[in-house]
Amino acid sequence: MSRSITIAAGDVTVTAELDESPTAHAVWDALPIDAAANVWGDEIYFEIPVDLQQAPDAREEVEVGTLAYWPMGSAFCIFFGPTPVSRGGGPRAYSPVNVFGSITGDTAPLRGVPQGARVLVTAAG
Repeated sequence: MSRSITIAAGDVTVTAELDESPTAHAVWDALPIDAAANVWGDEIYFEIPVDLQQAPDAREEVEVGTLAYWPMGSAFCIFFGPTPVSRGGGPRAYSPVNVFGSITGDTAPLRGVPQGARVLVTAAG
């Protein structure tokens, strides 16, 4: 079953697909999510009402467009480029994250989302 979400952050709107992981199911069940953006390099993250442990396949190195859950901060993370702890040009999380989906289009506009911008995550459609 495909699950699409819409992420509206400031003036930017992107869509994403969730995978079938337990983390994706927990995030889906928490929708809609209304939060304030934190910006850390080319990552936007925000606290969500989900409390999960680190998944067995959690990792720090992720791809551009990855959606992940950061257990340390109960946060929804959107990676779209290097972060302050990156090694090379790709995204890297501060500590292991549970990957649960990916952006389905261009991630470049996310660079324009300012710190504190309102983020609304809803089911697409």
